[in-house]
Amino acid sequence: MTDTGTTEEARLRARMWPLYAAGFTTAFGAHGVAANLGGFTADRHQSLLVLGGLLALYDGAEVLLKPVFGTLADRIGAKAVLLGGLIAFAAASTLFALSDNPGLLWAARLGQGAAASAFSPAASALVARLNPAAKHGRAFGSYGFYKSLGYTAGPLLGGALAAVGGLRLVFTVMAVLAAAVAAWAAVSVPYVAPLPKTRQTVLDLARRLADGGFWRPTLALACATGALSVGVGFLPVLGHRAGLGPVVTGAAVSVLALCAAIVQPRVGRALDAGQIGATAGLAAGMLIAAGGLAAALVPGVVGLLVSAVAIGAGTGVITPLGFAALAAATRTERLGQTMGAAELGRELGDAGGPLIVGGVAVAATLGAGFLTLAALTALATLAVRRGSDRTAPVPTPSDRA
Repeated sequence: MTDTGTTEEARLRARMWPLYAAGFTTAFGAHGVAANLGGFTADRHQSLLVLGGLLALYDGAEVLLKPVFGTLADRIGAKAVLLGGLIAFAAASTLFALSDNPGLLWAARLGQGAAASAFSPAASALVARLNPAAKHGRAFGSYGFYKSLGYTAGPLLGGALAAVGGLRLVFTVMAVLAAAVAAWAAVSVPYVAPLPKTRQTVLDLARRLADGGFWRPTLALACATGALSVGVGFLPVLGHRAGLGPVVTGAAVSVLALCAAIVQPRVGRALDAGQIGATAGLAAGMLIAAGGLAAALVPGVVGLLVSAVAIGAGTGVITPLGFAALAAATRTERLGQTMGAAELGRELGDAGGPLIVGGVAVAATLGAGFLTLAALTALATLAVRRGSDRTAPVPTPSDRA
């Protein structure tokens, strides 16, 4: 009996590793290139405008296409969308890697963003489909851990590659990585057939997305990505204004990402063990993140590090709980659509957080911007806390099959 259980666990882990690698790939693709675009565009006319456009292409494609590909994953099967997205990502990366034409960078970056829009929600849906509900916390915690590693390693590895062989080498490595993950997933990830489902009208979709089981976890995830984006982008600015060197400010950002990565698997295991509830945990994570944003006003290195630790820890608490709550509140045949829509919410938080802080900073001070986002996150906590922990919907006969 024990041997059988151990074999099943090993088989499940083998199926999950390519999905973790896909999460790492999308995060590494986002930050590995973005962190090195400034050097590539520095000697070009209107470099800041060019840089902004290149950065917006990737995120803009994700905002528009993730819900579309999530729905497609439900219709034709998540594995097909996963593999198609990874292959398209490799092809888009190869487009620039093999060319000396800087103009193709625009097409390559747009292609990468569109491809990531496909395989990211498909991977999240497969994480939910391949794991029993009782292990969703651990599964999403591990998936978030490797995705956080991609965000952390992206600027470091991308910078090292760019220093050796320029931006073309960065794209070459990404092409090889995506192709390797696609081949690995094709062999190791099982085919998960799409489930039959009743016809859904636009009104049905609107009602489902307006349900608290969807928007409360999505709101928490949006707040988490907003705080994380602000921490990565603006904590170094505060450190510089306080007279701290780039080593200290860079270390603070690394601590933030490391805390987010370390916390996620532990929180996921605690959820599966019944030690925390999803709703209470989401609210706690949001308050921790809000406290981290407020702590940025404490002068000197102490405030910088406390802020980084709290924002990272809060994000690490929210991410696995949010996705586990979404999976619990969604019928299996609609998982791809739900994950795609939730990813859209995260992207909006990723863009909205810096816009709020930057806008307030222009009118007042950067510290006021941090306080504003902290207050908004704390207010959002009240809306999330009003919910109750949800269990999975009553399964349909197709769910049981």
